Amino acid sequence: MIYSMTGFGQAKAPYGDKTIKVDIRTLNGKSTDVRLKVPNQYRSLEMAIRKQVLAKLQRGKIDVNVAIESPLGEEKYTLNPDLIKAYYADLKDINDSLGAETQDLLQLVMRIPNVISASEDEISAEESDLVKSIVNTASDALMDFRAEDGKSLSDDLLTQIGNISSLLDDLLNHEANRLLNLKARLTANIEKELSQERIDNSRFDQELFYYIEKLDISEEKTRLAQHLKYFKEVVENTDSPKGKKLTFIGQEMGREINTLGAKAQDTNIQKLVVNMKDSLEKIKEQIANIL
Repeated sequence: MIYSMTGFGQAKAPYGDKTIKVDIRTLNGKSTDVRLKVPNQYRSLEMAIRKQVLAKLQRGKIDVNVAIESPLGEEKYTLNPDLIKAYYADLKDINDSLGAETQDLLQLVMRIPNVISASEDEISAEESDLVKSIVNTASDALMDFRAEDGKSLSDDLLTQIGNISSLLDDLLNHEANRLLNLKARLTANIEKELSQERIDNSRFDQELFYYIEKLDISEEKTRLAQHLKYFKEVVENTDSPKGKKLTFIGQEMGREINTLGAKAQDTNIQKLVVNMKDSLEKIKEQIANIL
């Protein structure tokens, strides 16, 4: 089965007078990048959530957002009365000594850092387990999304592999004419430059055989056929992840196709090679989004 790296999963559950909600989004990426956003009271769970997400989602750009939906707001805050009084007294003294107009000093004090702080009370084991459970449910939902998207990716990959296989079969129809045309072209070029009397036909046949042997494409065809078969097997098997493996096979396919084009020396085969490259580029685009 193929999984897309792109996906979305969401889960929520009530706890007391609030609802804990987890959203996870993923995009394709060569490496793994987890960006985690949690309320202050769940800071102690960051490492556990990160490990949990990585174990299930494995690769890609992963955004995890843990939020609290509550009539009282997401965060709990505490005031620092002693600090507020101290700031207020100092500001009032300064204000009086300068003979400045009376201002709303309390409003100024409330804007000073640390007079209001988010509560980071230790959460219960029950709440901690619930948060992890919601993260797990959201991850499962995301993997279901990835699997569904992966079906269309799989279908398209197999279609493009089928196209290259058909083009490789068509190539066989041009091989006999290719060798005849090569020999005729070489003979014509040599006769143009040299008189018939100066041509050693025995030596010419030897050189011609050597030249045609260097342009032989049978090995490239065989290896390409093997790569196509292996690519299809990897797409259809149950292993996952497989994006990197398919990338490597695609690279090997590209090498064989490029060599076929370089050795072809035939217009019809060159056209087939161009179409192979077109299908291969489509395959590479799809592989970039496979887990």
